[in-house]
Amino acid sequence: MKRFVYINDDSCRYSYRDNRISNTKHTLWNFLPKNLSEQFRRFMNQYFLLIACLQLWSRITPVSPATTWGPLIIMFIVSASKEAWDDYNRYLSDKKANERKIWLVKDGIHRQIKAQEIHVGDVVWLHENDEIPCDLVLIGTSDPQGICYVETAALDGETDLKTRIIPPISANLSVEQLGKVKGVVECPNPDNDIRRFDANMRLFLPIIDNEKCPLTINNTLLQSCYLRYTECACGVAVYTGNETKSGMSRGAAEPKLTAADAIIDKLTIAIFMFQIVIVLVLGYFGNAWKYTQGLKQWYLMYPVEGESPWYDFSIIPLRFELLCSIMIPISIKVTLDLAKGVYAKFIDWDEQMFDWETNTPAHSANTAISEDLGQVEYILSDKTGTLTENKMILKQCCISDTLYGNDNGDALNDVRLVNAISSNDPDVIKFLLVMALCNTVVPIRSNGDTVSYKAQSQDEVALVNAAGNLNMMLISKDSSTAEICFNGSKFLYELLDILEFTSDRKKMSIVVKEGQTGKILLLSKGADEALLPHAYPGQQIQRYLEAVEMYSQLGLRTLCLGWRDLKESEYKEWSKNFQEASCSLDNREFKMSEVCHSLERDLHILGVTAIEDRLQDGVPETIKLLRNAGINVWMLTGDKQNTAVQIGLLCNLITSEPNSQLLSISGKTEEDILRSLERALLIMKNTSETKNGYSALPRDLAFILDGWALEIILKHSKESFTRLAMLSKTAICCRMTPLQKAQLVAILKSAGYLTLAIGDGGNDVRMIQEANIGVGISGREGLQAARAADYSIGKFKFLKRLILIHGRYSYNRTAFISQYSFYKSLLLCFIQILFAFLSGLSGTSLFNSISLMAYNVFYTSLPVMTIIFDKDISETTVMQYPQILLHSQAGRHWSFSSLQYVPTQMRKVRCRNSQW
Repeated sequence: MKRFVYINDDSCRYSYRDNRISNTKHTLWNFLPKNLSEQFRRFMNQYFLLIACLQLWSRITPVSPATTWGPLIIMFIVSASKEAWDDYNRYLSDKKANERKIWLVKDGIHRQIKAQEIHVGDVVWLHENDEIPCDLVLIGTSDPQGICYVETAALDGETDLKTRIIPPISANLSVEQLGKVKGVVECPNPDNDIRRFDANMRLFLPIIDNEKCPLTINNTLLQSCYLRYTECACGVAVYTGNETKSGMSRGAAEPKLTAADAIIDKLTIAIFMFQIVIVLVLGYFGNAWKYTQGLKQWYLMYPVEGESPWYDFSIIPLRFELLCSIMIPISIKVTLDLAKGVYAKFIDWDEQMFDWETNTPAHSANTAISEDLGQVEYILSDKTGTLTENKMILKQCCISDTLYGNDNGDALNDVRLVNAISSNDPDVIKFLLVMALCNTVVPIRSNGDTVSYKAQSQDEVALVNAAGNLNMMLISKDSSTAEICFNGSKFLYELLDILEFTSDRKKMSIVVKEGQTGKILLLSKGADEALLPHAYPGQQIQRYLEAVEMYSQLGLRTLCLGWRDLKESEYKEWSKNFQEASCSLDNREFKMSEVCHSLERDLHILGVTAIEDRLQDGVPETIKLLRNAGINVWMLTGDKQNTAVQIGLLCNLITSEPNSQLLSISGKTEEDILRSLERALLIMKNTSETKNGYSALPRDLAFILDGWALEIILKHSKESFTRLAMLSKTAICCRMTPLQKAQLVAILKSAGYLTLAIGDGGNDVRMIQEANIGVGISGREGLQAARAADYSIGKFKFLKRLILIHGRYSYNRTAFISQYSFYKSLLLCFIQILFAFLSGLSGTSLFNSISLMAYNVFYTSLPVMTIIFDKDISETTVMQYPQILLHSQAGRHWSFSSLQYVPTQMRKVRCRNSQW
């Protein structure tokens, strides 16, 4: 389906919705029915509604209906008030955004309106640091080159600036023409993909060039982003209100049911069934006593035999049902909700989880799942920026079969490289040129004429900085030109086309024309498996393969660089195909990939870069502690296998001890991969049986596989891989795509394990949202992962406090409150049952109505704050004995008796395999 947006045309102004945004869940009219519907989805609330309705029948109720109606109404009011307050705050936030003042251009006249009054087709005028009110197609900027910079952190979490350019069709429009421009934008219907915008634009007369012009995401300004380092810009509104890409991405997160909540629900149903049995037994004996003895007792005032209604036999059982209703505590849900809110605040207030380096506190975005932190069985972690610092530095490189920085570990200070640059070695110069130009880096000039760089990737910043330190400095860059300063001389390059990086292509290329010679060059960089196979026939690449292997063994991130000359006729023919693929609205991404592959061939491979990304402080100690606590830790990364293995060794994820073994699941064919999977599974099974039989020293086994192997396994042998995952404590999964990371989490969840996913970038969001518990790190890749997660922390090392301290405390306290509530209710109910035998099984209540109502409302809640704020085991004890911290059984096998609260004295604590 397509949308046709007519620029500055009132005829289609009201064909689409206005720009009013709304994030509220309710309205004044539907709040009550919608909230009640949500409340009564739980079995417990349905049960108490049934009890309350039965108490309205005066013939059977032994107590006042207020004993249940009062507490039920109070509980619903508390829950509804909390929901109403949250919704009201969302309304105030929406109101503030909707009433922001925005400049609109209509028939050449600038006027100010509210943001909510913008309609599709309007031309919006923005100034520096303005927040973009809706999704716009950029048609003009104050920059002569037609570019502007936007900060997209609020949308995708990436803090680096993005470059946006105006389409060529509007490049020569004056300010007056921009205010009166007419045309049409042909675009897809609203979607939530913030990285794609496949559209076309055509301008009407008096614009001379009214040919169809392709539009991409680089020609857009999206809602919630900010205009930076640009005096002004204007664009055409194509999506407004909740139909923007940001609005389509929003939505209430699905509520997560914790393991404790699941047990409470099952326990409630079990108690209800037990209650039915007791009621039937007591009802039977009550009716028997009534017809044998009760009718003879005049003071009981039973109806005369023959005058009783037909349902008389059910009255006593129903009376006992009402009396036994206190078996299920009515206030436990609200009590636990309040307690969990306090647990979340403890996380927010924890100064020991405050990252002073980035000034980032820990934050709990989900207040309902704190106790699950103490039940985690699998942690699935990203590598770059999560286990490592994501501070990239070029350490070594290989150019023309020569290794630089091999001896001193620092290529930038290698005398041989400096001499090669001084002597103008052509391969070295080309190598530095690719480093400086083939990227998305934006140079930012400060007041002191110093140049800093912003980019979407820290790798690119590291390469550009390294090139600058080696005298190949990128000093300016816009949408069409780039200026390089080399050894004091300036060189201008015309940027013809950019072949952008994608996770499928795993490489990026740029087509440039030299300003002095007019030569057209293709500059490329990418992963070794994406670039080396496209070397020109006859080039020896074995040395580069060895360099990639060696650098990977050192835990360094590698990229291969290459280039080739393009004939003008070849480029023109290719450019025509590239333009056609760019204008396609059907399967544009695939067509562009095919066109890019047709150009990226016969490359002259220049060399390999090796970038260091150091481990974060405290990562090895944290992983060792978590593994000692019985938690299985997996690492999921997009890096190469050798790099991932080296990082795994450095951070204690795997060991090099004799009793450890890393099982590789790999092969050149599908059959080889499936055979290696079965072999690894057999070894795991034998080791597991040996450990259970105590006949040998335990072996520390782990497996490693890449994304291609996983794709084949999930297609042909998913059951075997699931069994392997259940047996493996550690795994290293490399060359993973974001979707594959989420698939691995889903496999462990389907096996019944409680999973925690942790990451720091936008590529980790799928994994974080799929896991039972999502933890985001507020890292250098932005805040997207932190915003999508249930919990956010500043560093990986804080995970040990989040799980071993806060998770365990929350679990113990929730278990204590739950047990206290149920045991207290059962005890009180059995007292009532005992009294029934003393009162001739007549269904008379032992408690008066006021006492019973007060009990239902307050008695459960009275000890809660004491429990929550009570001191627990010290952190020293927690860190010294991590193996006692978690549950005694797997979360999926909970029994009610396993909900253990550990007192301060810790005389006897249940452990996984023994008692401590």
